[in-house]
Amino acid sequence: MAGKVFFSVTMSLDGFMAPEAVPVEYVFSPEGHHDPRAQRWLAKWSELQAWLFPQRWFRENLKLGEGGEEGLDNDIARATYERTGASVMGKRMFDAGELAWPEEAPFHTPVFVVTHTERDPWERPGGTTFHFVNDGIESALLQAREAAGDRDVRIAGGAETIQQYLDSGLIDEFSITLAPVLFGTGIRLFDHVAPDRLTLDQTHSDASSRVTHLTYTVAKR
Repeated sequence: MAGKVFFSVTMSLDGFMAPEAVPVEYVFSPEGHHDPRAQRWLAKWSELQAWLFPQRWFRENLKLGEGGEEGLDNDIARATYERTGASVMGKRMFDAGELAWPEEAPFHTPVFVVTHTERDPWERPGGTTFHFVNDGIESALLQAREAAGDRDVRIAGGAETIQQYLDSGLIDEFSITLAPVLFGTGIRLFDHVAPDRLTLDQTHSDASSRVTHLTYTVAKR
């Protein structure tokens, strides 16, 4: 039986999942390392994701050393990883990650990149292979489902790719980690999604001392 299609993101209290002023692929480029605008973007993004960095699972997965926090946040981060049999992402997320990820990319499963660029599969140490899909989001999802088997498919991002899958009715479930930070401007998670096409049911609400994790199921109207 095929698993679920889901996404999980961290969102600011005022509804943004990323700063907007600088293209994310530029932030991690050699030029961006010396650009104050890119550094401000990275500082804001780091503040948004600050709940995750000290978690034991995160440190283990990126080989940052022993130790780390355990508890609700760690359990949720680990469970998200363990349920994922394959991931789908957009080209912009891949472009940024290709610059920022360590040699052993942190997925350890097949990843399908939705792009117009033709490229041979890119295999990394640790079990991650990136496959480049040129014929749309549905084709990428079909290939990811096949690769995932009974496990779930995660739509990893970025925002535009998640929005496309939501608007196409292809998401079964999603989780938002609500962080106590304010951006004011940036990339909103639900921009360009037709609200009258989806019905949401909240299935979980779990709060730690750092963030609140909200989980919803999605149904077409």
